[in-house]
Parts: sequence; structure tokens; C-alpha cells
Amino acid sequence: MRTYSFLTVFLWSCMFHVIHTMPSEKRTNKHSHSERITGLSENDGKTLHRTKRGWMWNQFFLLEEYTGPDTQYVGKLHTDQDKGDGNLKYILTGDGAGSLFIIDENTGDIHAAKKLDREEKSLYVLRAKAIDRKTGRQVEPESEFIIKIHDINDNEPKFAKDMYTASIPEMSGVGTSVIQVTATDADDANYGNSAKVVYSILQGQPYFSVDPETGIIKTALPDMSRENREQYQVVIQAKDMGGQMGGLSGTTTVNITLTDVNDNPPRFPQRTYQFSSPESAPPGTPLGRIKANDPDVGENAEIEYSISSGDGSDMFDIVTDKDTQEGIVTVKKHLDFENKVLYTLRVEATNAHPDPRFLQLGPFKDTALVKISVEDIDEPPVFSRPWYLIEVDEDAREGSIIGQVVAQDPDIAKNAIKYSVDRHTDLDRIFNIYSGNGSLFISKPLDREETPWHNITVIATEINNPKQSSQIPVFIRILDINDHAPEFANYYETFVCENAKAGQLIQTVSATDKDQPPRGHKFFFELVPEFAVHPNFSIVDNKDNTAGIMTRRNGYSRSKMSTYLLPIIIFDNDYPIQSSTGTLTIRVCACDSRGNMQSCSAEALLLPAGLSTGALVAILLCIIILLVLVVLFTALKRQRKKEPLIISKDDVRDNIVTYNDEGGGEEDTQAFDIGTLRNPEAREESKMRRDVIPETIFQIRRTAPLWENIDVQDFIHRRLKENDLDPAAPPYDSLATYAYEGNDSIANSLSSLESLTTEGNQDYEYLSDWGPRFKKLADMYGGEDSDRD
Repeated sequence: MRTYSFLTVFLWSCMFHVIHTMPSEKRTNKHSHSERITGLSENDGKTLHRTKRGWMWNQFFLLEEYTGPDTQYVGKLHTDQDKGDGNLKYILTGDGAGSLFIIDENTGDIHAAKKLDREEKSLYVLRAKAIDRKTGRQVEPESEFIIKIHDINDNEPKFAKDMYTASIPEMSGVGTSVIQVTATDADDANYGNSAKVVYSILQGQPYFSVDPETGIIKTALPDMSRENREQYQVVIQAKDMGGQMGGLSGTTTVNITLTDVNDNPPRFPQRTYQFSSPESAPPGTPLGRIKANDPDVGENAEIEYSISSGDGSDMFDIVTDKDTQEGIVTVKKHLDFENKVLYTLRVEATNAHPDPRFLQLGPFKDTALVKISVEDIDEPPVFSRPWYLIEVDEDAREGSIIGQVVAQDPDIAKNAIKYSVDRHTDLDRIFNIYSGNGSLFISKPLDREETPWHNITVIATEINNPKQSSQIPVFIRILDINDHAPEFANYYETFVCENAKAGQLIQTVSATDKDQPPRGHKFFFELVPEFAVHPNFSIVDNKDNTAGIMTRRNGYSRSKMSTYLLPIIIFDNDYPIQSSTGTLTIRVCACDSRGNMQSCSAEALLLPAGLSTGALVAILLCIIILLVLVVLFTALKRQRKKEPLIISKDDVRDNIVTYNDEGGGEEDTQAFDIGTLRNPEAREESKMRRDVIPETIFQIRRTAPLWENIDVQDFIHRRLKENDLDPAAPPYDSLATYAYEGNDSIANSLSSLESLTTEGNQDYEYLSDWGPRFKKLADMYGGEDSDRD
């Protein structure tokens, strides 16, 4: 029989604490004292001992979030070896020992030094031991115990989001699930009802409800319409303690949107629409827009428009504008005010994507009446045909009528029409038209071989309103008349061999004709009547628009006849029959045994038989050399002797100096030589120009020599013109001096040779008035002192 020792654990707690003792069999920590039990064994008679428990630990329990003024008492450690004399020392180790939990080392009392939070840590594992203060040894082995934190309801439920967003199709049934919201409570779910959450709805009734246990939000009303209300805000509360009074709670907001479904048909806002169109509106012209309203959105509001009936269904059309969902009424065919003034259409608007679930609500389409009135305008003339084709013989006489175009005013007024030919399409003015009735006639002769087709444009214009005009193409085909004679198709180079035999074919000829008969060409060949029986050649018609030239005798001689002329008549088979005579030139040639031509020149027969090719070349070279020598001799004889620069010693012009030169004045007598003027040919020699810098001297362009007795003024003018047009002239300004003073110079002659013999009658004072260029001359002749000198 097992017996527990006297070791006792005393636990005190305050009145606010709940102390729960676990069964001792679950958790026992023991240190045994020896208790002797005497007894004999059957085998060895040894003494048996049993151990006695020194202390036993139970679990300690502590409430969280203690707010009392004193430290919270946990419990007391005690051993039966403690005599109360203070000889033992209690030591505590483990989770929170010394910080959260402190122990009185003398008495073993344990206190919680701080407020504890179960959500942070729900249990603490500590170790306790008792030590003899004197010896320092343990009187009891180290033992482990647990302090559990009891939960209190100090955490409210919290949702995962502060705000939820959800959507649900409109017209959903009652109980349709929208969204599930979930709240969590940090309190201990295993201890009481602190973590038991219950959901309820605070805002959003009567449209929605919430399941109290799962938090699923559901619809509470049937057939909620998006068109009436699209947005809903629902507030959900989560409360712990099973929803009882005193429990903590948290809330969240759920924004619910009703999405659109196609539950509304399109509706026209009015029953009748009216539009107008000018009769000249081309097909595709928009006349107006109509729109049926559909409260739905997106593809549920897409509408298709069509014309269901009406007398204008063939004349008009309606298309849908995908951006605005409007129906655009357009012109389909050309309108005519004179034929019909008013059209009526019944237009139907239908949903493009109907929802089968709502078809029982009624037809998802609507109709409206569209009336279109046609407006009269002044229209241009209209031709009776879209184009005209006229055929005329090429031999038609000038002024003859070849056809007629007809146009009329489509308006009620029926204005008069005048016709004209667009001369841009008939530049040669071959055709003309009567302005009153549109009859076309010929103004110039026609030639099919030159122009087989004529494409002209005829203009019809209202007389009262010239702005109203129309154009029509007229295609004129020129019909062929047999007015051209056939002729040889090619130029034939025909030869006959000297050793030819009678009946031998030497040439095949063919013909061509500019005309184009409807049944095709057919040509006939024969010799002219004068040579109907030719002694040398004959012609054979091959019946395929070709003919063969045949020999009529054996052998031909170049020495007797080197060339034969054979006239041939060519006929066609059209009416009237046309014919022409072509002459075939036949040369007599030397041929080899195979009939290949070797030589056709008659002069070759005159050459000596023993003269070789080398001798002929030598003779030709000698003739060329003699001709060159004759040409050179003639050219040398025609050369004229050069005249001297100074022709006569009495010529006084060689002392004329240039005073308008930027040179050294009258002392510079080397600037000009009058001999050049008297002998123009001497100037043609290549000389260095003195009016340019030496580094960029250009070669003087040689010009044709002038005749001797040319006037000096004319000579200078010609030289000025040559200098202006000379492409080799320098690219900078240069001075070209020709020393011609001109007629009636105000300075008269400046030469002393022509002065009066009596110097006393000569007055040179006027030289001072001529300017700085004549200053030196005035100084030389102007005063008496100068004369004396």
C-alpha cells in the first residue's frame, strides 16, 4: 500500500482568483524520504525500503489583465523539511522568473509583478528548488510547475477589412448570396464565451440580411432594380459573448452594387419623326438621327435599327451608330421630286442581346414612324443614255450628220437645252454639233488609218441657268473604206546567181495594206502588161498573199547586165479594188556551187587578174600621200606676210599716250603701241597680259583676224565685246586699254606735233580746270616759266 509523505503544498489566493487543482495522478513531482519498512523476502531475506513524497506540485492559475493596487498573489511553495527557522532558501527559475514572477526566498510565496496578457502568452513554465543556507545543498530536488493565465473578455471581434465591395445582378431572388464577411476574436475560444461571435445587420434592411453564425450577406427583397437604385451600403456588426449583453463588438461596411441585366426593352420617346431631303442628295447622304431609349447599360443597351415596312424601304436605309446607339436615316437611291414627294417608313428598334429570362416581360423592341419629304431643286439636264456609240464611214463628206444626242431638263419647268462639244476632247475640231437639237456632224475629213476612234464629250446646258450642265461621252468609230492600195511589205534585196538554172526560186515577196477589210486581206500579184512575158523572170502567185520570183533561163552574165528591174502589180479584193506597182531590183551576182552569193560588183571584172591585194593597198596609200602634200603646199602659199608694227614713219599716232590709265601718266610711253591698232593681225599673237598679276595670267583667246582698213572705233568696240564675252577672262575687275579717245573730245588734240607754230598764240590755262589727272600737263604747259624752261 502506497503512502504520501508529510510534504504539503499550501496555496493561498485572493478572493478574486480562481484556484483549480488538477488531479494528482496527472502531474506529480516528488522527492522521496526513506521510510524503512521491515520485512523478509522468501528468497534472500533482505530489508525493503519505500520512498515517501517530500512535496507535490499542482498547476497555478492566474487571471490576465489584473488591475489591483497590489501585486497579484500566485501561490506558495513549502516543504515539510522547512522548520520555520529560516534555514531554507527557495529559488525560482524559468519563464518570467525574477521579472514577471518573484518569490519570497524565505517563505516561498510567489507574486506576479506585472499585468499579464493571455493573448501574448497563455502559460509559463517555472522550476523551484529549496537549498540549505548553511550547506548550500538542495534539500529537495528541483521540480517544475506551470502557471496558466485565465482569459477574460478583453478583445472585441475584428473584421479582416474595414470596407468590403460586392456586386450582385439586379432582379436576383430572395436569399441570393452576396458576400461573406468574417470577424475574429483574440480571446480564448476554449474558455467561456469570450470568443463566440454573432453577426447582425445594423444598416441595409430591408434589402439585405446576414447569417448570424457564418456572416453571409443575402438579398432580402425580390426584384431589386438597378434602374431604381444601384448602390447600397450595408453595416454588419460582429459581437462576442454569443451576442449577450456586455459582449464586445466590431463593425464593417459593405458597399453592394447592383449590376445590370437586360430587363428593359428600348422605347422611342416619340411616335413620329419627320425629315426632308433635296432630290439631288447622292446615295449615302445622312438625313437625320432617331434614338430609342434603353435604361440598361453596356451591351444590354445596344440597339439595332431596321426598316420594317413603308413605301420608302427601297429608297432609304437606316444604320446604327455604335457609339451613340442612334439610328441614322440615309439615302439609298437617287430621289426624284417629279416622281414622288413624300415617303413613309416604319423603323423598328430591337435589343441586340436579349436575355431569355426576361422575355416574358414583353417584346424587347419598339417601332416609330419616319416621314421623309423630297425637296425640288434645279437639276442639270439628263441624257437619254449613259454614253453614245456612233459609227461613221471614213469617206463621209464634211457637214454630214453622223448621229444625235438627246438630253432634257428633269424639272417641271422643262427648260430649253443647248448642246456643245468639249473642245478639250476634240482639239482638231473634226466634229461639231447643232446646239439646238444635238445632231453631230463632221467638220473635217476622216482617216481611219490615222485615227480609228474618236472619244469626244458633249455638254448639255440649260439656257436659262448655264450653271446647270451635264456631260456625256460619245465614242465615234471610223469604219474602214478601201482607199489604200497594197504595197510590198518590205524592201527586198534580190539577187540571181550567174549560174542559176531556169525555174529556180530567187525571192518570195509579200504585201501589206493599211486598210482593214472585214473579211481580211487577199492580195494578187502579176507582172505589168508590158512585161507580161518577161524573157528573164516570171512571177507565181502562191494564193496566200505571197508570190515567188522565178528564173526563166539558164545563166546570167554580170558583164552584159548587172541589174534587172522587175515591175510587179499588187491587187486587193475589196471594193473598190486598189492596186499599186512595185519594182523589184534584181542584181546578178557571182555565187559558189551551193548558190551562196560571193560578189555582186561589176567593177571587180575590170581588175587585172594578176593584181594582188597588197598592190592595191600600196597604190591607195600613195594616192593619199600625194593629196596631203598638195593640201599643205596650197595652205603655205595662201599665208600672207605679216605687216610691221609701224607701217609708216610719218604716222603720228604712235606718240599718242593714254591719260585715263592708272599708270605713270604721260611719261609712261610703253603702256600702249598704236601699231597694234593699225595692224590687228599682230595682236593675235600670244602675248602676256599686263592688266593681271603674273601668278594668274590667262591665255588670250585667239579670235579671227580683222581686215586692215577697219575703223579704229569699230575695232575697239569689237574688242570690248570680245573681252566681255571671253570665258577665260579673270574673275576680278581688270583694266583693258584700247587708247581710242572718240570723236569731238573736249580736250581736242594733245599732240605737240599738231600744235600751232607760234607758241605765243597758244593758251594752256584751261588745263588747270580739267582736274587732278591733268595737273602735271597743266604744270608743263600752263605758265610762262614753263615755256622758258
